Amino acid sequence: MHRITSATVADLFDLAATRRIEQAAAAALPTHTLMQRAGLAVARLAMAIAPTARTVWVACGPGNNGGDGFEAAARLRHRGFEAVATFAGDEARLPADARASLQRARDAGVVFAPAPPDRYDLAVDALLGIGAGRPPEGAMADWLRRMYDGVLPMLAIDVPSGLNADTGTLSHTGLVAPDAAPNRFCLSLLTLKPGLFTAQGRDVAGSIWFDDLGCGTPNEPPAARLAGALPDAPRAHASHKGSYGDVAVIGGASGMAGAALLAGSAALHAGAGRTFVGLLDPDAAPVDVAQPELMLRDARSLDLSTMTAVCGCGGGTAVRELLPRVLATARALVLDADALNAVANDTGLQTQLASRTRRGLPTVLTPHPLEAARLLACTAAEVQADRLAAACRLAAQTGAVVVLKGSGTIVADGAGTVPVLNPTGNARLATAGTGDVLAGMVGAALAAQRPAFEAAREAVWRHGRLADTWPADAPPLTAGALARQSAR
Repeated sequence: MHRITSATVADLFDLAATRRIEQAAAAALPTHTLMQRAGLAVARLAMAIAPTARTVWVACGPGNNGGDGFEAAARLRHRGFEAVATFAGDEARLPADARASLQRARDAGVVFAPAPPDRYDLAVDALLGIGAGRPPEGAMADWLRRMYDGVLPMLAIDVPSGLNADTGTLSHTGLVAPDAAPNRFCLSLLTLKPGLFTAQGRDVAGSIWFDDLGCGTPNEPPAARLAGALPDAPRAHASHKGSYGDVAVIGGASGMAGAALLAGSAALHAGAGRTFVGLLDPDAAPVDVAQPELMLRDARSLDLSTMTAVCGCGGGTAVRELLPRVLATARALVLDADALNAVANDTGLQTQLASRTRRGLPTVLTPHPLEAARLLACTAAEVQADRLAAACRLAAQTGAVVVLKGSGTIVADGAGTVPVLNPTGNARLATAGTGDVLAGMVGAALAAQRPAFEAAREAVWRHGRLADTWPADAPPLTAGALARQSAR
């Protein structure tokens, strides 16, 4: 068993693959072995979370997740804890393994009660796990509200009940309470599931742990992969500014120059050899006195054939005029913000984008959910309902590498690479300009000749990591401060 951190590299398996893996594992082991292992793992983590607990409330559901709960309650009772189980189901309809664990819990002296105890020190959610077919209701919904509304420690078995294991969306309101997140734990069994790391998954699950129940690496293709930590990449002594490429940021229409300057600052501090900022505002200042390393130019004067272009940051409607040339000539390209909106509204630009990717020119799109929805001709709610599928669909549609921003940012491409779910980042990034910073960081990685997928993955990880490591006693994280730290 181990905790999942931002440094973890791991495969993520969807629900269909997880069920196949579970069936294969159960068939290869003596009857009831898998559930006994699961219950023991839950009990061990429960004792580590609340070693001084007296009363542990285990809320058990009508399927095998409930069976895991019965087994964990029995193990806890054997170790001297007062285990109180509530059961929302019909004993006669329990799967065979779950019925066996129910009897083991009774034999161990677990207390079965019709309602949760008035006082308890730890709650265990063993109601639905991956078996949530519909929103919890009745007593089950009431128990979930009590567990998730409180501040006492709680441990979910496999996935929090009501959370879609594939998409990270919730079928039950009231489970997201970020203030309580430090006291939330989830033990994912046998496989790690994508829904724990994107959409509402991270808020609901809290600290995520994993136990493969002694079954090792699954023989199934993963749905996605956790990005994992990045190694330091020291620069060679015998290098120069030309070794790290040129970035040209194109944006900053009238009144929005700040967005382009933020992207340029991020590219500069992330290591681009030279950074040009082609502003679309004709009245912009000729130099950024705070960062004279940024070379301000008229966007129309830039020769992009040897450059990495970062296009769209603060571009407004003015960026539409330059997009045909940008798409046709940029050596490598990051499309963000208003450039994405322009492409979404123009079939000619869409054709150019497809032609560009067919020619093998490195291209990265960095949409937030609404921008992705415009490109996919759907709604932002539909994108958020299945973020992983939306990112893969957009990558297949455009042929580009797609960075779908949000909680659990997803990096996907149209070439069949296993998509990556990024584990870094937090709500400190929910402020204006941080997306422009990310675009600049991706641009710097592309300029250094990193492959497009790896450039995007690395920039996204570092971007989120900066927010995760921002000192609690430091001033609030702003996009400008984030850009200046982008080399870390």
